[in-house]
Amino acid sequence: MALYNQTVDFLSESFSKHESQLSLLAVAGASFTLGLLSRSLLARNETLQTVLASPRSTVLPGISESENRQLPLPTDVLPGARDVASPYGSIRVYEWGPEDGPKVLLVHGITTPCIALGGLAHALVDRGCRVMLFDLYVSQYLVVLELYLTLKNNRFGRGYSDCPADLPQDSRLFSTQILLTLASSPISWTGVESGKFSLVGYSLGGGIAAAFASYFPQLLSSLVLLAPAGLIRDSQISFQSRLLYSKGLMPENVLGYLVGRRLRAGPLTTPKPKNHKLNAADALTEELSSQNAGQTQILSREYPHINVPSAVAWQVNAHAGFVHAFMSSMRYGPILQERQWSTWTRLGEYLTAQNSVSSSTDKRPSDHKVHILCGNNDAIIIKSELVPDATAALGGNAVFKFYEAGHEFPSTKYEEVASYIFELL
Repeated sequence: MALYNQTVDFLSESFSKHESQLSLLAVAGASFTLGLLSRSLLARNETLQTVLASPRSTVLPGISESENRQLPLPTDVLPGARDVASPYGSIRVYEWGPEDGPKVLLVHGITTPCIALGGLAHALVDRGCRVMLFDLYVSQYLVVLELYLTLKNNRFGRGYSDCPADLPQDSRLFSTQILLTLASSPISWTGVESGKFSLVGYSLGGGIAAAFASYFPQLLSSLVLLAPAGLIRDSQISFQSRLLYSKGLMPENVLGYLVGRRLRAGPLTTPKPKNHKLNAADALTEELSSQNAGQTQILSREYPHINVPSAVAWQVNAHAGFVHAFMSSMRYGPILQERQWSTWTRLGEYLTAQNSVSSSTDKRPSDHKVHILCGNNDAIIIKSELVPDATAALGGNAVFKFYEAGHEFPSTKYEEVASYIFELL
């Protein structure tokens, strides 16, 4: 135990101070020592669960209604809550608004539960839309349990959705979750008379939405991507994140400890250098970095005090499976251009074909462009890279709009974003 603690402390200090110069020799030495510990732990955990329960079933039964209302993420934080049973675990879904209004499905990002899009959802309902949000699954395909996590009994995921523990968190899993969520609605979202629906994805959710649209474009009336992942250039990824993506180079328990320690530290306040390369923690910090910029945010009208930083902090600290889920999303999710280019080009080819067909007989033609909204000050989705890359991948079938904001703009400028989306509907 002493050797484990000393080694982890050494690596953590080195990782935080000199992440771009981390010694491979130190990693190899730690791999040998901690690999033995990992195998020892796994020997006691040979039968891994296929579904890791969310706080809905592990925490909520033991608290009162008044205690629930004090949580950073109460169960009724948004209207129309329901839990949908599926082969991959339970999905928490929120759906409300006029049943005959234009339909909008919102998909959130890598670190935030769907409450981050709560303000946008309320603003769309105010305009007469029917909205649906859900908490993404959390996969723990990477589970080689770090010592810290083995001391805890509860292993949770994002928000109140369960975790399919034996699957990678990739486009296939998320596309399936979208279809399961749509099928759970009391009204039709995909039928002939449904009028189709608009799909809106934020950050990782943007990559998920683009992947879904590339396979099921006929279901959509429009596609709106908010600071979308999926086309991030490989050259933008830091050495730290390359370790994260490179399974087997570093023991999962050590890597999980280091990533978890960084995520729990919260947003960085020092400005990033001009040549800053993206690391794993940027996905968290950039969603929070402008929360002190003075904007009034009401993400939940039932609980006006709810905010993204407190909800994320609760998730990182209370969901013991979140760190591994975060790592799984970073490894397998629709984030990097080198893995998603064919997905985006497939979508572009479909749009080009649709735009070549005369729509003169259509009473209400479908929108055959991808609408991409971003912040001018986004440190993750770089304007000068996104515009040429998305234009090329989508065959010119893209429309861009930029706001004076950072990566977090959907939770701070939701009225403006809602007006843009509603015009498409």
